[in-house]
Amino acid sequence: MSEISNYKYARCFAFLLIILCFAPAVEAQEKTERKPNIFKRLIRKVDGKKDAVPKPVAVEEKKDDVPQTVAVEKKKGRLPVIIIPGLIGSELVNKNTGEKVWFDLLRSGDDNLRLPISPNIAANRDNLVPRDILRKIQLIRLTPEIEIYQKLIESLEADGYTEGKIDAPPENGSADTFYVFPYDWRLDNVENSRILLEKLDELRTKLERPDLKFNIVAHSMGGLIARYAAMYGKADLTARNPRPTWKGASYFNNISLVATPNGGSLSALNSLLNGFSLFGGGKINLPFIQNLSKYDLFTIPSIYQLLPHANMVRAFDEDLKPIKVDIYNQATWEKYGWAAYGDEDFSKKSENATTEQAKAYFKAVLLRAKLFHSALDRKPTRRNPFPIYYFGSECKPTIDGMILYKSPKDNAWKTEFEADSYTKRDGTKVTKEELEKVLYSPGDGVVPKRSLIASLFNIGKLKSGSLEELTVACSEHNRLTGDAIIGKSLLNILNLSISKMTNETVKSVTSKKQAN
Repeated sequence: MSEISNYKYARCFAFLLIILCFAPAVEAQEKTERKPNIFKRLIRKVDGKKDAVPKPVAVEEKKDDVPQTVAVEKKKGRLPVIIIPGLIGSELVNKNTGEKVWFDLLRSGDDNLRLPISPNIAANRDNLVPRDILRKIQLIRLTPEIEIYQKLIESLEADGYTEGKIDAPPENGSADTFYVFPYDWRLDNVENSRILLEKLDELRTKLERPDLKFNIVAHSMGGLIARYAAMYGKADLTARNPRPTWKGASYFNNISLVATPNGGSLSALNSLLNGFSLFGGGKINLPFIQNLSKYDLFTIPSIYQLLPHANMVRAFDEDLKPIKVDIYNQATWEKYGWAAYGDEDFSKKSENATTEQAKAYFKAVLLRAKLFHSALDRKPTRRNPFPIYYFGSECKPTIDGMILYKSPKDNAWKTEFEADSYTKRDGTKVTKEELEKVLYSPGDGVVPKRSLIASLFNIGKLKSGSLEELTVACSEHNRLTGDAIIGKSLLNILNLSISKMTNETVKSVTSKKQAN
């Protein structure tokens, strides 16, 4: 039998295996709405955390999953909206063949999601390019589609917005229009922030509106891209830790951050250590199924920029006492066995990359993450030149701590993110209940609430008891953009831009149409 035949038969076997795994879950989902849908696990940020059904905190309760739109008239001249998705929220295709590599349930025969590794992070490229944001996906034919950003898009359309293509905007695309910004989510966030501003420059030129401002709706990591673009413009990171220049502020009317990890997330470290599987864990690796292994994630610079910032790391020893961990120090990763290149079969699983090449790349990518965090954490010398709004959740137990201890069996370091009981070296047992108190905090299941609002510390907003800029709902990380409460608040904010358009701007738009 030929290798091609073997490949086809293996794919068929994998497909049948998927059906057997998922069919019972679909049937169960139809019988009850309370049981978490196994399909929803896919759209969590590379986390691998199991579904939990905690008691919700005291927040406004939504009646259904359909965003309640604000009653406004159509076509009011509102500023254009840019939707920026989060990690894994954009399609990636082969620029030469057009083959979709992400999202596709089955692995591509020609491409994978790994980037080349070298200390020159900007030069590490392959043939994959972004095409569109993930609106909704279907794992298998005849199964329910999973909405990613579709509800957000539908709520904007119901409120009178029309979608324009960011590379080919419509003639009237300077008002009541929204655009999506797909990007290669594997790349350095600073590079994607520069690409964002370049796209906005092109939009301004094509619309003949050089001073046009935009309203941003950014989900998860997309919010970090928007923040950096506003704070530093197209400037690269430097080791001097400069104060924010706000060179990109002229592009924005306001920014809405939905589930953005402004202080980072330990879920990123969990994924770097254990990988991500469509089946809910990082250690399952079925043939031909699209997973993100620890070796894939090792090559992706953006995942390191989602790590907890220096002042946000919460680590505990086996006695549950706090310990200090320098997450940017390469020696820390080697000590605790976190570095992928420390695995015995690293070269085999990393497509012949040598350990020395991996170490040089890893040192550079950790430094980029440290500088990126430092840049975002710098305290501004003046007030924000435009409003920034925060949207998140606080009713889901969210990984916000880790346990570091040596196994009594082999004396090797163990890193635990889940509240699974364990036995200490002296023979005493640490219970699940004890671990839950230190490992979890309120959040959306991926981003802790304290990470969402971390950037507010820098501008003194947390000194008061209430925050006008913060909207809290009860939903999971990747469902927040379609949440009814958040959807209503977003539309209220976007409609504020109507009153900010001056008579001069309106006259400019009118005279331009007459000239054409």
